[in-house]
Amino acid sequence: MSAPSTILVTGGAGFIGSHACVELLDHGYELIVVDDYSNSRPQVFARVERIAGRFLGTVYELDIRDRRALSAVFDRHSVDAVVHFAAHKAVGTSTRMPIDYYDTNVGGTTALLNTMHEHGVHQLVFSSSCSVYGDAGHGPLDESTPARPTNPYAASKAICEQILADVCRRRPEYTVLCLRYFNPAGAHPSSLLGEDPSGSPENLLPNLAQVAIGRRERLRVFGDDYPTADGTAVRDYLHVMDTVEAHRVALDHLADGTGMRVYNLGIGKGSSVLDVIASFSDACGRPVPYEIVARRPGDVAELVADASAVARAWGWRPSRDLADMCRDAWRFQQLNPHGYTGSPRRASAKD
Repeated sequence: MSAPSTILVTGGAGFIGSHACVELLDHGYELIVVDDYSNSRPQVFARVERIAGRFLGTVYELDIRDRRALSAVFDRHSVDAVVHFAAHKAVGTSTRMPIDYYDTNVGGTTALLNTMHEHGVHQLVFSSSCSVYGDAGHGPLDESTPARPTNPYAASKAICEQILADVCRRRPEYTVLCLRYFNPAGAHPSSLLGEDPSGSPENLLPNLAQVAIGRRERLRVFGDDYPTADGTAVRDYLHVMDTVEAHRVALDHLADGTGMRVYNLGIGKGSSVLDVIASFSDACGRPVPYEIVARRPGDVAELVADASAVARAWGWRPSRDLADMCRDAWRFQQLNPHGYTGSPRRASAKD
């Protein structure tokens, strides 16, 4: 089995997807990208091309649940493998809109698998989540930790993993690499790409950035009564550039053999919400105001990765830390105060 050269990227306009497009273009891959722009903007692609210094490839606006439209993409292009990011991803929103999350995340994945199979494409890198572990307790979690999802988003990812495992057991031609990453954060070092969610951000770092730039009055910290050192939730934060580098390395390892393999992606160190606020305050040079509010439904106390399996299998480890993530996220926000809707500012000596 040879390494793939033409990759279909689903959700390629999103936070991780857009950074992945740059990473793959930088390493010589040809891309076909699909996105419905439900939580992203098409303006991002001009920035992807500017960073990569080459043409992105063909971009299609479509919902991957639309099998007819998706099939037409496969009809037009010879696809070697798929990197599947397209999904709804907010824990809090999933508790309010569970049907929509299952429909999009699970229904989109089954539609994609059906279309891939019809067109003889059997190699997939799947974007999963540490949230499948649920309330697993303290300490680093390895891939053998049972899935105990506590919210519809996490459950949708666990269901997708089960579907993919079943497909691989019954269809020996399939190769699936399932990457359970912990909390991607940060931005591209060029400051042209970063996290620019539609509506109110639910992830911590873009929320912090919008408070620091003055778009929001203060950060809401959901709970300070968790069984952690300072009472706030603890997560393992992974730089988005490390996250997408791991996806590119995964494509190199599709040739290792068929079947499904699952790997955690994380740095193996937890940071509390208050730790992240302190680090971001250091990055922007002033305290970021916050208030403590009630816990958010579906959240758990701690999620920290044991990512030794991917290091053993691929020799890959993340190389960036929380300070790097906060610095890059803040710089993106400074130079793009209105996200992708305006032109990026030029950096000054003060930035």
